[in-house]
Amino acid sequence: MKIVIVVPARYGSSRFPGKPMALVAGRSLLHRTWAIAKAVDNVAGVYVATDDERIAKHAQGFGAAVLMTSSQCRTGTDRVFEAAKMLDPRPDAVINLQGDAVLTPPWVVQAMVDAFHAEAKLALVTPAVRLSLAQWAELKEMKARAPSSGTLVTFDRQGDALYFSKAIIPFLRDPGQDPPPLYRHIGIYGYAFDTLVRLSGLDETPLEKAEQLEQLRALENRIPIRVVVVDYRGRTHWSVDVPADIGKVEEIIAREGELATVKT
Repeated sequence: MKIVIVVPARYGSSRFPGKPMALVAGRSLLHRTWAIAKAVDNVAGVYVATDDERIAKHAQGFGAAVLMTSSQCRTGTDRVFEAAKMLDPRPDAVINLQGDAVLTPPWVVQAMVDAFHAEAKLALVTPAVRLSLAQWAELKEMKARAPSSGTLVTFDRQGDALYFSKAIIPFLRDPGQDPPPLYRHIGIYGYAFDTLVRLSGLDETPLEKAEQLEQLRALENRIPIRVVVVDYRGRTHWSVDVPADIGKVEEIIAREGELATVKT
């Protein structure tokens, strides 16, 4: 099975222009994310997808293969699909690893790749981590301040998603079980190529609009999503949304070490 990892990267961000090229402890976000992708086994290639010549030149400077995409791509998924169509032969599956996923452990991405190799007919794969009761309490406090932060997922006994929500699901009527059946979604996706083709032709759906979660479009159109439960092994998750997040990420890397070797 041919699986590739595509790292979509765009220069124009309203909250953080030029974010993929921002330096974190001496190396760019994009360089670090690419290194994480390169640490994953059993993939046929890793590609940076961008519509910006500055990002393309930067990526080529550290050895990345670059696919130039249209500036009309509305989402990272659109950019990944456009990039995947350029490959010959086309991949069977594509992992979409966002260019700012600098603290995503390689073994999380590996679990998604392994899921496709184990079950070639999967349509869509995404990871999640199980929460402890202490983490559940922290999440409740966080959501009291920022209700749209963090996404939860429920799934059936085969591991196929039932629902994703910004609400804490399921509701714990009697929180005595530790860990409870609470899973926090990690926003990385792996798509069968045919799934990308199908999603590209679908309109926005009611639940997607309500929750502002793109993956609900797949569920509302009966496209199954396999949830792979992963362990961060004590690593801290943090996203880079604004320039102020850079310092926090640098602190985490200094404390916990590098996730992948970053070569110049």
